[in-house]
Amino acid sequence: MHILEIPSFFPPYGGLFCLDQAKALSELGHEVRILSNVQVGMTIGFRDYLTLPFRRYEHELDGITVCQSYQRGVPKMVRLNVKRWVSIVCSMFDDYVDKYGCPDILHAHCSKWGGYAAMLISRKYQIPYVITEHLSRLVFEKEFGPAPSSAWQIPLLREAYENADLVIPVSEELVDNISCYFGKDYRWQAVSNTIDVDYFHFQPREPLSGRPFRFCCLANFWPLKGYDILLPAFRRLKEAGLDIELHVAGRGTDSAACKALLSEGVISYGLLSRDDVRNLLYQSDALVLASRSEVQPLALLEAMSTGIPVVATECVPQSLRIEGGCTIVTIDDVQALSDVMRQVMEQKDFDGVSVSASVRQIASPGKIGRRLTGLFNELLASV
Repeated sequence: MHILEIPSFFPPYGGLFCLDQAKALSELGHEVRILSNVQVGMTIGFRDYLTLPFRRYEHELDGITVCQSYQRGVPKMVRLNVKRWVSIVCSMFDDYVDKYGCPDILHAHCSKWGGYAAMLISRKYQIPYVITEHLSRLVFEKEFGPAPSSAWQIPLLREAYENADLVIPVSEELVDNISCYFGKDYRWQAVSNTIDVDYFHFQPREPLSGRPFRFCCLANFWPLKGYDILLPAFRRLKEAGLDIELHVAGRGTDSAACKALLSEGVISYGLLSRDDVRNLLYQSDALVLASRSEVQPLALLEAMSTGIPVVATECVPQSLRIEGGCTIVTIDDVQALSDVMRQVMEQKDFDGVSVSASVRQIASPGKIGRRLTGLFNELLASV
């Protein structure tokens, strides 16, 4: 099967979930490439704005061919930037067909705006398209305002959903979560994102005797991640005399604003490389997230895959609540979070091997690649 992935976001601004799925499909023998147009801005990433290539080109990323373009955004001209982004993607697809031929299926990641561009390409070339959706209501709310919203983008994105041959939310809960903007008048099947379970493999932790219990939190420092709840919860345990540490990593965790909230026993790292994330997990005894909203926090799966328990809030999808590995607590409740963190510390019968094996059944590349292949084959057989 010839599959072309069209991400709405791609490095250096996220979007590695697209690469992970492309690799999973490629490993099953499919012909898979990525067509990526990344908008860079003057206010965020000014160095990228000046130094990234100004021409279209191809490069290899983890064995996947990426047809790449970088678009210079015009400050405060959202509608113009979107129109240019979609136009560039459509033009890049014309060039792609000249070189590689028409793919059997277009696989867009996020409706905004990869899914919309895929819809326009589908109409021109009569190629089926699917949209894997990763974005939650709170992400749309930040740009469009609370629902119901009259933002000009919403009818276009709703059209992309309704005309898709299939929408693939990364969790079942996401469909209801964003229905206040886009309704539910489309066909969908939930499929988890994938993680590299071989890279984040199980590893026993060193004995606790003579050292502190180490919690870690892998989350960017912004309000939805609940650091204003996590840090007081940790402080309660510390003030109770428990020998514990909290290691926090993610964009902004090394900022002055974050460091002003830290107390004794909290170590901040800022944004870590993939290798450093794994090293931190192997040095930790549990992961904790106090999030107010999540679509599918892959850090939870990565942590459990390495063999440690996680503490998370009620916003985490049911599919991630692995029995014995994930403990759920109410949102915005310092005392409840503190109590559950203490329970995890005192847990004597945690089976990290079994929890790691469960993650492999949920989110391994082979599992997700086969699931997507099955859905794509069913779709192509019906058109």
